[in-house]
Amino acid sequence: MRRSALYSSSSHSPRVPDAQPAVLPTQPAQRPRFAALRRISPHDPRLLWSAIALLTVLLALSLGLALRPGPPRLTQVAIDRAVLKTLETASLPSPAAKAYEAIFPSVVRVVGYVKSKDGKEDMAHDVGTGVVIVDKGIILTNLHVVQGAQTIKVIFSDGLETTASVTGVQPENDLAVLQAHKIPDDMIAATLRSTADLRPGDQVLAVGFPFGIGPSASSGVVSGLRRTFRSPEGQQEMSNLIQFDAAANPGNSGGPLVTMDGEVVGIVTAILNPSRQRTFIGIGFAVPIENAAMAVGMPPF
Repeated sequence: MRRSALYSSSSHSPRVPDAQPAVLPTQPAQRPRFAALRRISPHDPRLLWSAIALLTVLLALSLGLALRPGPPRLTQVAIDRAVLKTLETASLPSPAAKAYEAIFPSVVRVVGYVKSKDGKEDMAHDVGTGVVIVDKGIILTNLHVVQGAQTIKVIFSDGLETTASVTGVQPENDLAVLQAHKIPDDMIAATLRSTADLRPGDQVLAVGFPFGIGPSASSGVVSGLRRTFRSPEGQQEMSNLIQFDAAANPGNSGGPLVTMDGEVVGIVTAILNPSRQRTFIGIGFAVPIENAAMAVGMPPF
């Protein structure tokens, strides 16, 4: 019986080629992809327009800098306008205020004292005004302010109070010269001015202690020159006086009559009042400073 050939003899079975491993077909290696840079042609119109735009911006900036207004040129006309504008808007002191400020440090209060009947206390005999004309403490005042006083005291503008002595008199002009025994450290003497160029109508300022109140200032004008005045008692006549209308009352005696520059042209000495009232009605008299300077021994102007 024939057996089914399940197995073939190697010599008789057909030879089967040896199996080879399967090889997959290879893909070519892929290179990384980059966006291609496009070359811009110099004839590209977009490049031309960009250049035109840039030049336009630069030109606009240049024109803007060139046309921008620079700082205004300083001229004399501009300076004059600025000064005039300041003078129109600024509040400046009046001439009388400036004159008062200039003379104030040199004005003193003068008080003459006498002893009481029992001799125990000093009593005010008269109150007047004086003006320092030498910074060593030499003061001009009226003779009638200190005449008969046993003690004389002066009070300076800074409040310093001291005694003083009479060192000279000029009775014909009702003048007395005082020497203060103490003076302020910053003593300022008044500036004296000749009356040679003084004219009626010139503004003047009278500074003093009317009725002991002050220092007080009153302004007016020179009313006349070379006037003559006789005292109400008829005991004395003075000549070559300056007549003025700045208010003056008892206590102004011996005070300075000054110009608007604060310079002394006279020493207030008397007022005219037809009545027996010792009050001002518009006419005052001052001794010219030339006469007053002679009383101190100062050379005339």
